Amino acid sequence: MSFKAAIFDLDGVIVNTVPLHFRAWKRMFSEYGKDFTFEDYKEKVDGIPRLDGAKAILKDLNPGELEKAASRKQGYYLELVDSGTIEIYDTTVSLIKELKKKDIRVAAASSSRNCSYILEKSGIIDLFGAVIGGGDFKKGKPDPEIFLLAASRLKSSTGESVVFEDAKLGVEAAKNGGMLCVGIAREGKRELLRGADIIVEDLAEVNYETLKNLFK
Repeated sequence: MSFKAAIFDLDGVIVNTVPLHFRAWKRMFSEYGKDFTFEDYKEKVDGIPRLDGAKAILKDLNPGELEKAASRKQGYYLELVDSGTIEIYDTTVSLIKELKKKDIRVAAASSSRNCSYILEKSGIIDLFGAVIGGGDFKKGKPDPEIFLLAASRLKSSTGESVVFEDAKLGVEAAKNGGMLCVGIAREGKRELLRGADIIVEDLAEVNYETLKNLFK
């Protein structure tokens, strides 16, 4: 198969909203008496829909209470987003621009329903030929539905696509969909991303040729 499409997760890959998500989750979980660490975030909550994230920690709540908890987290997160600027990973944007010059189709795919809003607020939504957000699919990661949908909207097959992920469940979703995956371990915890075809700490470490060679 040849290299035709690149699918980028949002949080921690395109933009650095991870600290904002963590602070919002921690604030909400503390209201239920739960101690929530960054390790908990990376292993249990990162990269999956809000309701699934709430359920991963608040195992004893009924569906209605889980919905309220997830909505509260969303409110806290948007407060943080609206109160400041969003850090964009320049190396990711540079790679996207390089890939587009090589006629690679590019999508952003996030479990967050805020995906389009964040990209618009960051001024980079026009870089993407498709944007998949949390309301566009039913099954959360590690189910591959999100990435299968992204590939479909880019009119590419799974064997022609590479996914960029910084979360354990995201890597699993990419591989479950039969796609190549680049794992981004910004905190250096590569073991969480085992299963990715290559693991880097920043996308400055890869380019079009690196990615093209993965398909050989």
